[in-house]
Amino acid sequence: MVSVGYSQDSRNASEVLQKAIKFHDPNNKWSYFDTSFKVVMETPNAPKRTSTITADFVNQQFVLAVEQGGNAYTYNMSKGDCSITLNGNTEFTEADAKKFRLSCDRGKTMKDYYTYLYGLPMKLKDPGTLLDQKVEVQKFKGKEYLVLKVRYDENVGSDTWYFYFDPKTYAMEVYQFYHDESKNDGEYILLDGLEDINGIKMPKTRAWYMNKDNKYLGTDILFKN
Repeated sequence: MVSVGYSQDSRNASEVLQKAIKFHDPNNKWSYFDTSFKVVMETPNAPKRTSTITADFVNQQFVLAVEQGGNAYTYNMSKGDCSITLNGNTEFTEADAKKFRLSCDRGKTMKDYYTYLYGLPMKLKDPGTLLDQKVEVQKFKGKEYLVLKVRYDENVGSDTWYFYFDPKTYAMEVYQFYHDESKNDGEYILLDGLEDINGIKMPKTRAWYMNKDNKYLGTDILFKN
């Protein structure tokens, strides 16, 4: 474990979350998000992956365009409809679909993944989010944070999450999840820097590590598109 030392803060979790949302999304832009951004993922022993995410929440549109290792594929999700292209073609073999994991179920998973992680901490107000009202004060890698614990209704998710906020600015700087906390599984993610995307302060870089042994998994770097 990289986190040590718990104590409790007098503030309740809803208050801390609201202040964190005010820091990251001061003008409530997330609810009406309509823009695009780019994420470059660097992982050991794998080619760099560039993902361009375009989302229009009001019109229920989401497009994910991925380039990696000389190939490109796109998911286009619009009001429940789904279309997929591989290297510009709407038709591709079953072997290629398996190789690149191309399916509408996968597209929905990736949509949920990007809108969740880049929508934090605003997404912690979503229905089905079970926010523990206790606020812990905890040191993580030598810095003291206000920590919120979140679980989810079983129809939403089964992981346990912890979110670490700077006690002065309420900026989100770390988050961590467990599938089974008693096994110390799951991962922690270190956030560094901020990028202004459509008026929202999103983490510039996210570095992923295993909880159990601090093994480095990769880094996502956010760019304006």
